[in-house]
Amino acid sequence: MTVQEELDKLEQTILDNNVCPELHAQATQLVFGSGNPEADVMFIGEAPGKNEDLSGEPFVGAAGKFLDEMLGHANIKRPDVYITNIVKYRPPDNRDPKTEEKAEFWPYLLKQIAIIKPKVIATLGKHSGKALIPDLVISEDHGQPKKLKVMLNGKEEEIIILPLYHPAAALYNGGLRQTLIDDFKIVPQIIKENS
Repeated sequence: MTVQEELDKLEQTILDNNVCPELHAQATQLVFGSGNPEADVMFIGEAPGKNEDLSGEPFVGAAGKFLDEMLGHANIKRPDVYITNIVKYRPPDNRDPKTEEKAEFWPYLLKQIAIIKPKVIATLGKHSGKALIPDLVISEDHGQPKKLKVMLNGKEEEIIILPLYHPAAALYNGGLRQTLIDDFKIVPQIIKENS
């Protein structure tokens, strides 16, 4: 089975298991993830927004356009990375996902990570960052890679997590724009050091 086939099977499992039925009922569709299934870098956001819910792809709105711009500054092309969210249905009115919603999707996210086997996971925003680094303080920890042990497929694996501000943060606060660009430029260096 190819990596893409494994991901397709996992996506179907989420649908078959009716994960978060209340969210599913009000969403247009599942937003599972997109990009290179064998990527060195996996970006994880929190949950899809309106544009993502309509298109079925993560990070396609204004924040997605800025994400593309930041990837460009790091000489990375979007088709070379994999992008997903913890919660894979849009919460109503773009509210933050509830703790129990994140918990329901968590095992599927871990399986997604185990299938893709990225060299680095970049979390986008404090919510996805805190899911992997519970004591994260985004204003202090952004752009600083951390090695974490995570249970994947029943065995403990060491993964590099790079917490980043959410691209939308720079849209609301122009002062964060350069910070985000600088943090993104670290990604190729981390890949090189861990290849």
